[in-house]
Amino acid sequence: MLIDAEKSGKRLDVFLADENSDLTRSRIQKLISEGNITVNGQRTKSNYKLRTGDRVDIVLPPPKDAQIKAEDIPLDIVYEDEYMLVVNKPQGMVVHPAAGNTEGTLVNALMAHCGDNLSGINGEIRPGILHRIDKDTSGLLLVAKDDKAHLGLSEQIKEHSLTREYTALVHGRIKEDSGTIDAPIGRDEKDRKKMTITQKNSRNAVTHFFVTERFDKYTLVRCSLETGRTHQIRVHLSKNGHPIVGDPVYGRKKEEFKLNGQLLHARKVGYIHPVLGEYMEFEREIPDYFEEVLKKLRGRNI
Repeated sequence: MLIDAEKSGKRLDVFLADENSDLTRSRIQKLISEGNITVNGQRTKSNYKLRTGDRVDIVLPPPKDAQIKAEDIPLDIVYEDEYMLVVNKPQGMVVHPAAGNTEGTLVNALMAHCGDNLSGINGEIRPGILHRIDKDTSGLLLVAKDDKAHLGLSEQIKEHSLTREYTALVHGRIKEDSGTIDAPIGRDEKDRKKMTITQKNSRNAVTHFFVTERFDKYTLVRCSLETGRTHQIRVHLSKNGHPIVGDPVYGRKKEEFKLNGQLLHARKVGYIHPVLGEYMEFEREIPDYFEEVLKKLRGRNI
């Protein structure tokens, strides 16, 4: 791909992450270090600043055999065909293996359920994974069984045409019935495990919210994603003065409910099937522990 004036000045890895929603920033950096991404035919570094007229080439190596243990973990499969799945992930389950979490992940369960029928585009530790939700967030995820389905769905994610709606309970009473938070998100320089709103090495992020129900000190909201950045809803709502209840990273230190994570649920996903060409949409209501908190709050309002 050729770099025009608009893209000139961007870091190579940031540019590629913006242009390729199916490749994570860490995967891109690894490809650069291994020489699989070149600029003008030459190896370079992740922090190379692009110039107008530069030619960027990407060669994706064939996926390695995943050294992942297949585990017979029950899956709540909402939809499945020969090309893809829609899975309802429970709170507490990590999506894919990483340091410290090599077992019990969604990928371990998918390996047992699908065997070799998973896309290899995202590398050996993320077979079939198109997008992620946090360990302590529950809800719907898309999984690709082959590369064609993966590329088709990734393109919809990149074009922001995928429907993704979440339900969240936040601290405080939001006065507006709806609103939009448009603020770029990047890595927190003081704590690299956290994300924050920043102009430095960030990516644009847009979250639309709609008030569903108000309580004395809380608000139930529905969030619609225009972009899908790491921790996007959690960061946006927290910086807007309404952190998600139970969020151990961006929330309040003192919580009145005994929770194992944030009350955030990916309730709806809609997409055009990458092979069949028809629009499909699926929903799953909030889990029982989330509903129990709402029942307590509704009881106070009587």
